[in-house]
Amino acid sequence: MIKIGLTGFGDHEELYGKIKPAERLPTYSAHFSIVEIDSSFYAVQPVKNYAKWVNQTPDGFEFIVKAYQGMTGHLRDKKNYFASTEEMFSAFHTSIQPVREAGKLAMTLFQFPPWFDCTKENVELLRETKERMLDVPCAIEFRNDSWYSPGLREKTLQFMEREGWIHTVADEPQAGTGSIPIVAIATSAEATYVRLHGRNIGGWQQSNHPDWRKLRYLYRYNTDELTEWRDRLLELEKTCRELYVVFNNNSGGDATANAKELQALLGIDGGLAPLQLDLFQ
Repeated sequence: MIKIGLTGFGDHEELYGKIKPAERLPTYSAHFSIVEIDSSFYAVQPVKNYAKWVNQTPDGFEFIVKAYQGMTGHLRDKKNYFASTEEMFSAFHTSIQPVREAGKLAMTLFQFPPWFDCTKENVELLRETKERMLDVPCAIEFRNDSWYSPGLREKTLQFMEREGWIHTVADEPQAGTGSIPIVAIATSAEATYVRLHGRNIGGWQQSNHPDWRKLRYLYRYNTDELTEWRDRLLELEKTCRELYVVFNNNSGGDATANAKELQALLGIDGGLAPLQLDLFQ
Protein backbone atom coordinates (compact mmCIF):
# COMPACT_ATOMS: atom_id res chain seq x y z
CA MET A 1 0.00 0.00 0.00
CA ILE A 2 1.26 3.47 -0.89
CA LYS A 3 0.61 6.30 1.57
CA ILE A 4 1.37 9.94 0.73
CA GLY A 5 1.83 12.97 2.98
CA LEU A 6 3.95 16.00 3.84
CA THR A 7 6.69 16.91 6.27
CA GLY A 8 5.00 18.77 9.11
CA PHE A 9 1.36 19.80 9.30
CA GLY A 10 1.60 23.42 10.47
CA ASP A 11 3.00 25.36 7.53
CA HIS A 12 0.78 24.45 4.61
CA GLU A 13 -1.36 27.58 4.37
CA GLU A 14 -2.89 26.43 1.09
CA LEU A 15 -4.70 23.67 3.01
CA TYR A 16 -6.08 25.71 5.86
CA GLY A 17 -7.42 29.08 4.84
CA LYS A 18 -8.31 31.03 7.99
CA ILE A 19 -8.68 28.17 10.48
CA LYS A 20 -6.92 28.31 13.83
CA PRO A 21 -3.56 26.52 14.25
CA ALA A 22 -5.15 24.11 16.74
CA GLU A 23 -7.50 22.89 14.00
CA ARG A 24 -4.83 22.28 11.38
CA LEU A 25 -3.94 18.66 12.07
CA PRO A 26 -7.58 17.43 11.94
CA THR A 27 -7.95 19.27 8.62
CA TYR A 28 -4.64 17.89 7.36
CA SER A 29 -5.86 14.34 8.05
CA ALA A 30 -8.75 14.93 5.66
CA HIS A 31 -6.20 15.24 2.87
CA PHE A 32 -3.39 12.86 3.85
CA SER A 33 -3.06 9.68 5.92
CA ILE A 34 0.54 10.19 7.10
CA VAL A 35 2.68 13.06 8.34
CA GLU A 36 6.33 13.43 9.25
CA ILE A 37 6.89 15.17 12.58
CA ASP A 38 10.07 17.24 12.24
CA SER A 39 9.76 19.33 15.42
CA SER A 40 11.10 16.26 17.24
CA PHE A 41 14.44 16.78 15.48
CA TYR A 42 14.99 20.12 17.22
CA ALA A 43 13.77 19.02 20.66
CA VAL A 44 12.37 15.86 22.22
CA GLN A 45 8.67 16.68 22.30
CA PRO A 46 6.56 16.60 25.48
CA VAL A 47 4.36 13.54 25.87
CA LYS A 48 1.31 15.83 25.93
CA ASN A 49 2.00 16.97 22.36
CA TYR A 50 1.90 13.45 20.98
CA ALA A 51 -1.17 12.61 23.07
CA LYS A 52 -2.94 15.65 21.57
CA TRP A 53 -1.91 14.78 18.01
CA VAL A 54 -3.07 11.19 18.43
CA ASN A 55 -6.46 12.38 19.64
CA GLN A 56 -6.80 14.83 16.74
CA THR A 57 -6.35 12.19 14.05
CA PRO A 58 -8.62 9.37 12.87
CA ASP A 59 -7.99 5.65 13.09
CA GLY A 60 -5.50 4.54 10.47
CA PHE A 61 -3.55 7.81 10.49
CA GLU A 62 0.20 7.37 11.04
CA PHE A 63 3.12 9.48 12.21
CA ILE A 64 6.74 9.31 11.09
CA VAL A 65 8.75 10.84 13.92
CA LYS A 66 12.13 12.33 13.13
CA ALA A 67 14.84 11.39 15.62
CA TYR A 68 16.23 14.14 17.86
CA GLN A 69 19.38 15.76 16.44
CA GLY A 70 21.47 14.62 19.39
CA MET A 71 20.71 11.04 18.38
CA THR A 72 22.03 11.55 14.85
CA GLY A 73 25.22 13.50 15.55
CA HIS A 74 24.00 16.86 14.27
CA LEU A 75 24.84 18.78 17.43
CA ARG A 76 28.62 18.47 17.18
CA ASP A 77 29.82 21.38 19.32
CA LYS A 78 26.34 22.53 20.27
CA LYS A 79 24.97 21.86 23.73
CA ASN A 80 23.11 18.61 24.29
CA TYR A 81 20.68 19.08 27.15
CA PHE A 82 20.83 15.42 28.13
CA ALA A 83 23.48 14.27 30.58
CA SER A 84 24.08 10.96 28.80
CA THR A 85 23.22 9.03 25.66
CA GLU A 86 21.12 6.66 27.75
CA GLU A 87 19.07 9.54 29.16
CA MET A 88 18.56 11.01 25.69
CA PHE A 89 17.24 7.79 24.14
CA SER A 90 15.11 7.08 27.20
CA ALA A 91 13.50 10.52 26.93
CA PHE A 92 12.75 9.95 23.25
CA HIS A 93 11.16 6.57 23.96
CA THR A 94 8.99 8.12 26.65
CA SER A 95 7.91 11.00 24.42
CA ILE A 96 6.61 8.80 21.57
CA GLN A 97 4.78 6.35 23.83
CA PRO A 98 1.29 7.80 23.16
CA VAL A 99 1.81 7.30 19.41
CA ARG A 100 2.95 3.72 19.91
CA GLU A 101 0.10 2.89 22.26
CA ALA A 102 -2.40 4.22 19.72
CA GLY A 103 -0.87 2.09 16.96
CA LYS A 104 -0.10 5.23 14.96
CA LEU A 105 3.72 5.14 14.81
CA ALA A 106 4.86 4.20 11.33
CA MET A 107 8.55 4.61 12.13
CA THR A 108 11.25 6.86 13.52
CA LEU A 109 13.46 8.54 10.92
CA PHE A 110 17.19 8.82 11.58
CA GLN A 111 18.51 11.40 9.13
CA PHE A 112 22.27 11.53 9.44
CA PRO A 113 24.30 14.65 8.58
CA PRO A 114 26.45 15.18 5.46
CA TRP A 115 29.65 14.48 7.42
CA PHE A 116 28.39 11.04 8.50
CA ASP A 117 30.32 8.98 5.98
CA CYS A 118 30.71 5.24 5.54
CA THR A 119 33.38 4.24 8.05
CA LYS A 120 33.79 1.28 10.39
CA GLU A 121 33.16 3.61 13.35
CA ASN A 122 29.90 4.89 11.90
CA VAL A 123 28.71 1.40 10.98
CA GLU A 124 29.20 0.42 14.61
CA LEU A 125 27.32 3.55 15.71
CA LEU A 126 24.38 2.45 13.55
CA ARG A 127 24.38 -0.94 15.28
CA GLU A 128 24.38 0.72 18.70
CA THR A 129 21.62 3.13 17.67
CA LYS A 130 19.39 0.32 16.43
CA GLU A 131 19.91 -1.55 19.70
CA ARG A 132 18.98 1.54 21.73
CA MET A 133 15.74 1.90 19.76
CA LEU A 134 14.62 -1.57 20.90
CA ASP A 135 11.57 -2.70 18.87
CA VAL A 136 10.70 0.72 17.40
CA PRO A 137 10.69 0.60 13.56
CA CYS A 138 13.57 2.79 12.36
CA ALA A 139 14.46 4.26 8.98
CA ILE A 140 17.84 5.61 7.86
CA GLU A 141 18.38 8.55 5.54
CA PHE A 142 21.97 9.23 4.58
CA ARG A 143 23.24 12.61 3.40
CA ASN A 144 26.70 11.43 2.37
CA ASP A 145 27.10 9.61 -0.94
CA SER A 146 29.91 7.35 0.29
CA TRP A 147 27.29 4.86 1.53
CA TYR A 148 26.18 4.37 -2.08
CA SER A 149 29.57 4.45 -3.78
CA PRO A 150 30.13 1.62 -6.30
CA GLY A 151 32.20 -0.42 -3.85
CA LEU A 152 29.90 0.02 -0.84
CA ARG A 153 26.35 0.34 -2.16
CA GLU A 154 25.43 -3.34 -1.95
CA LYS A 155 27.17 -3.75 1.41
CA THR A 156 25.22 -0.77 2.78
CA LEU A 157 21.89 -2.23 1.65
CA GLN A 158 22.78 -5.70 2.96
CA PHE A 159 23.79 -4.22 6.31
CA MET A 160 20.50 -2.34 6.60
CA GLU A 161 18.52 -5.47 5.76
CA ARG A 162 20.49 -7.59 8.23
CA GLU A 163 20.18 -5.06 11.05
CA GLY A 164 16.48 -4.37 10.47
CA TRP A 165 16.73 -0.77 9.20
CA ILE A 166 14.05 0.63 6.88
CA HIS A 167 15.62 2.20 3.80
CA THR A 168 14.84 5.83 3.03
CA VAL A 169 14.86 6.49 -0.70
CA ALA A 170 15.58 10.16 -1.34
CA ASP A 171 15.03 12.37 -4.37
CA GLU A 172 17.28 15.42 -4.13
CA PRO A 173 19.65 17.57 -6.21
CA GLN A 174 22.90 15.90 -7.15
CA ALA A 175 25.44 18.29 -5.64
CA GLY A 176 28.45 16.26 -4.51
CA THR A 177 29.08 14.39 -1.27
CA GLY A 178 26.13 16.09 0.46
CA SER A 179 23.70 14.41 -1.94
CA ILE A 180 22.78 10.80 -2.51
CA PRO A 181 21.43 9.18 -5.68
CA ILE A 182 17.98 7.66 -6.02
CA VAL A 183 18.37 4.08 -4.78
CA ALA A 184 14.86 2.66 -5.05
CA ILE A 185 15.44 -0.56 -3.12
CA ALA A 186 13.63 -1.92 -0.07
CA THR A 187 15.67 -3.33 2.81
CA SER A 188 12.60 -4.33 4.85
CA ALA A 189 9.67 -6.44 3.72
CA GLU A 190 7.49 -4.35 6.04
CA ALA A 191 8.14 -0.78 4.92
CA THR A 192 10.11 1.64 2.76
CA TYR A 193 10.25 5.39 3.20
CA VAL A 194 10.50 7.85 0.29
CA ARG A 195 11.33 11.52 0.85
CA LEU A 196 11.04 13.96 -2.05
CA HIS A 197 13.15 17.06 -1.37
CA GLY A 198 12.94 18.71 -4.78
CA ARG A 199 15.71 19.23 -7.33
CA ASN A 200 16.79 22.81 -6.73
CA ILE A 201 20.52 22.26 -7.11
CA GLY A 202 21.31 25.98 -6.80
CA GLY A 203 19.48 26.25 -3.49
CA TRP A 204 20.93 22.96 -2.24
CA GLN A 205 24.42 24.42 -2.48
CA GLN A 206 23.62 27.69 -0.65
CA SER A 207 24.49 26.40 2.84
CA ASN A 208 25.99 29.77 3.87
CA HIS A 209 22.98 31.82 2.81
CA PRO A 210 20.88 33.19 5.72
CA ASP A 211 17.75 31.69 4.14
CA TRP A 212 19.47 28.47 3.01
CA ARG A 213 16.70 26.22 4.32
CA LYS A 214 14.03 28.09 2.36
CA LEU A 215 16.13 28.10 -0.82
CA ARG A 216 17.01 24.43 -0.51
CA TYR A 217 13.45 23.17 -0.67
CA LEU A 218 12.06 25.68 -3.17
CA TYR A 219 11.02 23.46 -6.05
CA ARG A 220 7.89 22.15 -7.75
CA TYR A 221 8.01 18.77 -9.48
CA ASN A 222 6.47 18.79 -12.94
CA THR A 223 4.03 16.16 -14.18
CA ASP A 224 6.71 14.22 -16.05
CA GLU A 225 8.83 13.97 -12.91
CA LEU A 226 5.86 12.84 -10.83
CA THR A 227 4.86 10.29 -13.46
CA GLU A 228 8.40 8.94 -13.31
CA TRP A 229 7.98 8.61 -9.54
CA ARG A 230 4.56 6.97 -9.92
CA ASP A 231 6.10 4.21 -12.02
CA ARG A 232 9.04 3.83 -9.63
CA LEU A 233 6.71 3.60 -6.62
CA LEU A 234 4.52 0.96 -8.23
CA GLU A 235 7.61 -1.19 -8.77
CA LEU A 236 8.91 -0.55 -5.26
CA GLU A 237 5.50 -1.40 -3.78
CA LYS A 238 5.96 -4.98 -4.99
CA THR A 239 8.87 -5.47 -2.57
CA CYS A 240 7.40 -4.21 0.73
CA ARG A 241 4.06 -4.16 2.53
CA GLU A 242 3.85 -0.41 3.23
CA LEU A 243 5.35 2.38 1.15
CA TYR A 244 5.40 5.82 2.81
CA VAL A 245 5.99 8.87 0.61
CA VAL A 246 6.39 12.45 1.85
CA PHE A 247 7.06 15.70 0.04
CA ASN A 248 9.61 17.96 1.73
CA ASN A 249 9.64 20.74 -0.92
CA ASN A 250 7.71 23.03 1.40
CA SER A 251 9.31 26.45 0.88
CA GLY A 252 6.95 27.80 -1.76
CA GLY A 253 3.82 25.81 -0.97
CA ASP A 254 4.72 23.27 -3.65
CA ALA A 255 4.59 20.13 -1.48
CA THR A 256 0.80 20.08 -1.16
CA ALA A 257 0.15 20.50 -4.88
CA ASN A 258 2.74 17.86 -5.76
CA ALA A 259 1.38 15.39 -3.19
CA LYS A 260 -2.16 15.91 -4.51
CA GLU A 261 -1.03 15.35 -8.09
CA LEU A 262 0.86 12.18 -7.18
CA GLN A 263 -2.21 10.90 -5.34
CA ALA A 264 -4.23 11.47 -8.51
CA LEU A 265 -1.64 9.73 -10.67
CA LEU A 266 -1.79 6.72 -8.35
CA GLY A 267 -5.56 6.80 -7.88
CA ILE A 268 -5.27 7.38 -4.12
CA ASP A 269 -8.17 9.13 -2.37
CA GLY A 270 -6.04 10.80 0.29
CA GLY A 271 -6.97 11.44 3.90
CA LEU A 272 -9.03 9.49 6.41
CA ALA A 273 -11.22 12.18 8.02
CA PRO A 274 -14.26 13.86 6.45
CA LEU A 275 -13.19 16.87 4.39
CA GLN A 276 -14.68 20.06 5.85
CA LEU A 277 -15.15 22.10 2.72
CA ASP A 278 -16.88 24.94 4.58
CA LEU A 279 -13.54 25.85 6.15
CA PHE A 280 -12.41 27.27 2.83
CA GLN A 281 -15.41 29.49 2.18
